[in-house]
Amino acid sequence: MTLTGLFVPLITPFTASGELAADALESLARHVLDEGAAGIVALGTTGEPATLTSAERHRVLEICARVCRERDVPLIAGAGSNSTADSATALAALPPEVAAALVVVPYYTRPSEDGVVEHFRRIAAAAPVPVLVYNVPHRTGRPLSARTLCRLAELPNVVGFKQAVGGIDETTIGFLSGVRAEVSILSGDDLFAAPLLALGAQGAILACGNVAPAAYAELIAAWRAGSNDRARELGNRLAPLAAALFAEPNPVVLKAVLAARGSIPSASVRLPLLAAGQAATQAALRAYDLAGA
Repeated sequence: MTLTGLFVPLITPFTASGELAADALESLARHVLDEGAAGIVALGTTGEPATLTSAERHRVLEICARVCRERDVPLIAGAGSNSTADSATALAALPPEVAAALVVVPYYTRPSEDGVVEHFRRIAAAAPVPVLVYNVPHRTGRPLSARTLCRLAELPNVVGFKQAVGGIDETTIGFLSGVRAEVSILSGDDLFAAPLLALGAQGAILACGNVAPAAYAELIAAWRAGSNDRARELGNRLAPLAAALFAEPNPVVLKAVLAARGSIPSASVRLPLLAAGQAATQAALRAYDLAGA
């Protein structure tokens, strides 16, 4: 299984009173696919899954699965925690429409790198769907070496990585130069998506795709097609937008922009997140206009 193109980790829209806005979620899922996304990610970090009830998480998956089934595109579902046994149980419960599971490197516990490899070995062996490793050390507290990333890539049923290390570092370069070509490397850092694509990433999972899906889909397509001048122009044009949308904790500015544009009923988020400030919202709206997205 090879994953290429733009995958949008959908926000979870809420009503002004804080309830799940199911119709808005379905509309947003259809919109990003209409605009060129190759698939969607449900219950990623951008979707605030930690603050959703079990029933709400089930409803989000149900909606996203139906849309992806109708459009014949892959659905990736966020799953897993810092418990190996609980992660395996969560993956086993995923609906059959899920094409792959996005599983985060164990956080907070900070296991050894050998422990991380064994964690994914057991999860991938038990999972009913292919596994994408979500490498995001600034959230997990567990950085991984290029050697360990390549070891993970060799595990049966591990088909790819969401690489989100906050830059293009020596480890990322070493990983990309050593990993098998058939393993899907997807950029998970919106600001650094263009340079990672230039180094050979096959696609991206980008929160900014909620706001500007067509532009980010074109960015990825341009790099994949070898249209380097166009790709560089797009990357440079979109960089200020990515910076503005992440000026406050994700996804609060995203939601504020979507609400201001009438795409979702409110900018509501759930604690411990707070709604985006007015200055950040206005700056992001200006950046969106300037990007022409």
